[in-house]
Amino acid sequence: MKRLSLALIFLAAFSPHSIMAQQAQEFGEYTVHYNALNSSLISPEIATAYNIRRSSSRGLINISVLKTSGDEVTTAVAAIVITTGRNLTGQTRTVKMREINEGDGAIYYIGELSVRNMETFDFTVLVTPEGHSEPFTVKFRQQFYTE
Repeated sequence: MKRLSLALIFLAAFSPHSIMAQQAQEFGEYTVHYNALNSSLISPEIATAYNIRRSSSRGLINISVLKTSGDEVTTAVAAIVITTGRNLTGQTRTVKMREINEGDGAIYYIGELSVRNMETFDFTVLVTPEGHSEPFTVKFRQQFYTE
């Protein structure tokens, strides 16, 4: 499964349909990586393996949390991830996130939501790494194209 997760990250990071596809924000020893893209850009094999519904009218959110230790080694960590998206007309949607833990050090969270052509969402992601009581807040904007 590691090859599939790497393929998902590669696709998200280099998708021509996603400006600033791979982004990250640092919180001390933690780095939260986040991206959003149309689920139709995911290959059928990856979509099947991760139970993702492929459609140009479906947005896919991908979040991962890495912790850097004193010797500069980064490891993926489990977290509670709560995501909401608000479009420009003020409609708010909660994005149900689910953990993907491949057991070989890869942990990330994905969620899907329906989108319309040229719809822009302002996402707020609350990330609480395991062992922390206060969440980190990540905010980003993504416009989706369905046609």
